[in-house]
Amino acid sequence: MKIDLERFGLKDVPVDPQTVFTFAVGPAGFPDCRRFTFFHEEGPQPAVFWLQSLDDVAVAFPIVAPETLDLEYEIELSDADCAQLELERAEDAAVVIIVYRSAADGGAIAANTRSPIILNLQRRRAMQKILQEVHPTLLYRAR
Repeated sequence: MKIDLERFGLKDVPVDPQTVFTFAVGPAGFPDCRRFTFFHEEGPQPAVFWLQSLDDVAVAFPIVAPETLDLEYEIELSDADCAQLELERAEDAAVVIIVYRSAADGGAIAANTRSPIILNLQRRRAMQKILQEVHPTLLYRAR
């Protein structure tokens, strides 16, 4: 499969089917976007990756690992969450968060820490976990 990413000036970008993650329910606000892949712009050690929709190529979210922002998550998943992710082992899960430019803060980089993306790296399933409140185990580390 190949996609055109006009937003990034890229044409005929190959997508390996083994790199496609499927959401049972699309991310908040994007219910029809269920198939995604990841990519990053060239560089020695990219910190920001793009979660690119294959259902609507105009939809892409910049994502980072929480550790990039000195965050640690300890998220409790329900049985329903695990079923949706087809997750059997905790070590198969990874967490990423969406980052964006905040208009309210003059374009500063901000992160959606209340709605992380949970990935099952083995089964290529994903979900956006909406946290009702910041869990006490969400820790901010000072360096």
